[in-house]
Amino acid sequence: MYIGNHLTSANPTTLDLLSKLLMSSGFQVKIYSNQQYKLLRLLHMCWGVITNTNANYVLIDTYSTVNFYYALVISQLARLFSISYIPILHGGNLPERLKTNPKLCSFIFKHSLVTIAPSNYLQVEFQQKGFKTQFIPNAIELKNYPFKQRTVLAPNLLWVRAFDAIYNPTMAIEVLEILKTTYPNATLCMVGADKDGSLEKVIQFAEEKGLLNSIEFTGYLSKEEWIEKSKNYAIFMNTTTIDNTPVSVLEAMALGLPVVSTNVGGLPYLIQEDITGCLVAAGDAAAMAFKIGILLQQPKKAIEISQNARTMVEDFDVTKVKEQWIQLLT
Repeated sequence: MYIGNHLTSANPTTLDLLSKLLMSSGFQVKIYSNQQYKLLRLLHMCWGVITNTNANYVLIDTYSTVNFYYALVISQLARLFSISYIPILHGGNLPERLKTNPKLCSFIFKHSLVTIAPSNYLQVEFQQKGFKTQFIPNAIELKNYPFKQRTVLAPNLLWVRAFDAIYNPTMAIEVLEILKTTYPNATLCMVGADKDGSLEKVIQFAEEKGLLNSIEFTGYLSKEEWIEKSKNYAIFMNTTTIDNTPVSVLEAMALGLPVVSTNVGGLPYLIQEDITGCLVAAGDAAAMAFKIGILLQQPKKAIEISQNARTMVEDFDVTKVKEQWIQLLT
């Protein structure tokens, strides 16, 4: 069984990708739940466990927010019926949950067959608490991400994320403003749907700075649409304040975009400074603009970083991830 939020989404989720991956490998997978309302979703998840007590494993998507309690309830129900369960960690704020709810976390992770961490960051954090944890990354299909070597860099910046305060989209505007003092033709494309009202605030902030003519707000784009759009941009910005191993950063690396990111959560475990990308302190727009400026002035350095990043991200390809799951479950 795979327990998680199986809700309608334009882009495939980890649950969608992993369940299809397992089924293509010969596993029978039942998924719970697609119920829209949270209480009904939890009840449906519980019903799934109760009516499938012959399952070999229960995979449980585990988050740090309110959905954490889905994992708590389902893990204890699996224990009741003696079914091996495997939490799959999501979200860079789970280490905070370990601190604030140690007893509840212990109920889940102490008794699991193993806990799967999609980043070395979460693996280390959970192992330090004494929980058996294995690193298996989230899979991407590299064949869908054509690598483009950018031999000449223009000051064209790409940002791909939902508009949410935790991703600090306003910082991207601040970086553009600083860059324009040296590169008046600098542009920014921000791809993503509004999640918490941040989009309107960002547009207003850009207008106050007189930068609207240099910024494209695309709204939501499908994976294929933003990959096509990425061909027109030279550098990828990630401005988040909390994160794990963002898929958008992996995708940018696969596409050949040098990444400049904030140094938070799992990102320093993913990005080696000046080798597979560049890191700056959270909220430090001046430092991010400076690092982008270095890449623009030193295209050979940018080429080397993008090539190293593409090589690194090949370990996240679906074929390699598939083998790790097969070894775990057989």
